Amino acid sequence: MTGTSLRPVPVPAVDLDTLAIGIGGRDEDAEARARERQRRLAKPTGALGRLEDLSVWLAGAQGRCPPRPFARSRVVVFAGDHGIAARGVSAYPPEVTAQMVTTILAGGAAVNVLARSVDAGVRLVDLAVDADLPAAPAETSRYKVRRSSGRIDVEDALTEAEAVIAFAAGVAIADEEVDAGADLLIAGDLGIGNTTPAAVLVAALTDSEPAAVVGRGSGVDDAGWMRKTAAVRDALRRSRPVHWDPLPLLAAVGGADLTAMAGFLIRAADRRTPVLLDGVVPCAVALVAQRAAPRARGWWLAGSRSPEPAQRIALEHLGLSPLLDLGLRLGEGTGALLALPLLSAAIATLAEMATFGSAGVSDRTAGG
Repeated sequence: MTGTSLRPVPVPAVDLDTLAIGIGGRDEDAEARARERQRRLAKPTGALGRLEDLSVWLAGAQGRCPPRPFARSRVVVFAGDHGIAARGVSAYPPEVTAQMVTTILAGGAAVNVLARSVDAGVRLVDLAVDADLPAAPAETSRYKVRRSSGRIDVEDALTEAEAVIAFAAGVAIADEEVDAGADLLIAGDLGIGNTTPAAVLVAALTDSEPAAVVGRGSGVDDAGWMRKTAAVRDALRRSRPVHWDPLPLLAAVGGADLTAMAGFLIRAADRRTPVLLDGVVPCAVALVAQRAAPRARGWWLAGSRSPEPAQRIALEHLGLSPLLDLGLRLGEGTGALLALPLLSAAIATLAEMATFGSAGVSDRTAGG
């Protein structure tokens, strides 16, 4: 049944242009107040490095100084299979996607363990897993668009109608999370072969050569890397007629999971909710989302650097610098979860540190 279209739960149609125009910026007054408070804290100016910048950013995102500690951090894992996996671009067979879905739903995957360690919630959404999931909660596959996305080296990942549905599903998922109280979101990914469409998207939007964007993904050997590079080359050639148009580009060489993630990232920005990006797949999708909605980028932070070269290129074009560099390449949102405590530390230091005045410390001698 690979590639079979389904009848997902109806979601309201989304006008992308209207959505993009409605995105506002962070609160500049709150950011100014956070900078002023940083100058008065009992420490040398700039001594807390990026924590200071993060505290200012978060004050602007929340519209208050100091910002509140996060009350409900949520990882949404967008799951889907990709037909390109049949070309041998991954070190693992496609059926691993469904197996990992089961593992995440059971609470035993890395994303679950790390989420518990930082008191974050995990939600998995099946957009295009190439399997039925009878044991999964009905909510898991509520927005499922199809079973596997198309093999992008020879065919489109999605039809135009499927891309519209997937994008609207991502918007609806963001609304559900924010309406339920989420004040920080993480976009995670799950799917054998999904770093291949991610590499294609980055190459298409940055005018990069296939060899410059292809990494080892799940750990392919040299022969696998060559197959993956050839697949990216062929898909990139197919994408050229639509590389300037975000939604058709996602339909051509993305997939239902990636397209939904784009809607999720843009809608989160529209709802003034910060998003912590993870590895290569969310960063590649963010590059597409920025093309569609340039102001959305102001609501995203990069959690972790991946060894994948496509992520480095995407981050450079997004103007984002990752908070961590631990060599992570798992996906699922794991790198972003590890960065989450840094955001909490930034909030805590701005809110709780004594000022020069309250501590009775002279700011003339504190800089030594």
